[in-house]
Amino acid sequence: MNLTLKRLLGVTAAVVTGATALLGTGVGTAGASGRAHCDRAEQDMWSSAGPSRNLTGHHCSIPNNKRRWFTIEIDTLVRTHYKRDTLDGGVARTETLHNKTISCMGYTSDDGKVNWFGCPPA
Repeated sequence: MNLTLKRLLGVTAAVVTGATALLGTGVGTAGASGRAHCDRAEQDMWSSAGPSRNLTGHHCSIPNNKRRWFTIEIDTLVRTHYKRDTLDGGVARTETLHNKTISCMGYTSDDGKVNWFGCPPA
């Protein structure tokens, strides 16, 4: 086999493997990633950048296993839309969503709140 073709196949395999590791296989990832539930969560929405990749959850039950991705089922998600890309720009509006499911990479917990991070826009 041609050396260039071998290298091309090796790079393609590495990219596919890396993407699968980061995104999950698409089959059974919710069961494999760990499920969590929050009664309420807040997410900031910025004018040009879109949603923040962080959520603040309240009254959350989190799995005791450490996984790469968590699926969070949220009863009430409040999104605050800001007029600009800074907090001092003021609030344009708020949006309340119910029964929302979001995936996040991880979390930290402090004072009864769970700060979820690495949440792609939903």
